[in-house]
Amino acid sequence: MSLMGNLFGKSPIRPMQEHMRAAVACARAVLPLFEDMASGKSGKLEEHRDKINRLEHEADRIKHEIRSHLPRRLMLAVERRDLLEILDCQDTIADLAQDIAGLADQRRMTIPEGLADPLLELVRRTIAAVEHAQGIIEELDQLIETGFAGREVAIVEEKITQLSLIESETDRLAEIVHRRLFAMEGELGVGTVFWYDIVNWIAGMADEAERVGNRLRLLIAR
Repeated sequence: MSLMGNLFGKSPIRPMQEHMRAAVACARAVLPLFEDMASGKSGKLEEHRDKINRLEHEADRIKHEIRSHLPRRLMLAVERRDLLEILDCQDTIADLAQDIAGLADQRRMTIPEGLADPLLELVRRTIAAVEHAQGIIEELDQLIETGFAGREVAIVEEKITQLSLIESETDRLAEIVHRRLFAMEGELGVGTVFWYDIVNWIAGMADEAERVGNRLRLLIAR
């Protein structure tokens, strides 16, 4: 119990919030990576990759601590399984950021002309989705304190609705980028496959952010 107290305080919620902040840091670090890719600065990609790797390793460290010390039974209005499912969504955000940086660096990718604007906008809106999910996780301790009732529920439900709208925007932007990639397949050749992977991973971060919100919506509805 003393070990649990040192790690979690009164609950495991603070470490969950800390892990989400680490995942957000990974997502945010993708934007300067793409800005340099758009500028043709492929020589800086390894530096960006190293930074994202360090951030992802920190997210992994927090994740392992949570999994190692999370008790089988929680004296909370949240089941252990629910927390672990949310944790997995958060962790996937960090993993996808690492995958993006790894592929971009390995292939020394630069963004083709005509693709930069919609691609950068997709990255920015994806980061907005991840940040919005973080805002929802930051409300989790308040939700538990109020027993998932009252004004706090309305606040969180509104944030979840806004998150869904942002994620829908990322779907629209990803489709625009996919259409442009399709038109450029002859020019890009085999590289087109890697660009499809990159775009899907970016959009995947927004998908995982929405899943965080959806898990909270299910908890509220119980």
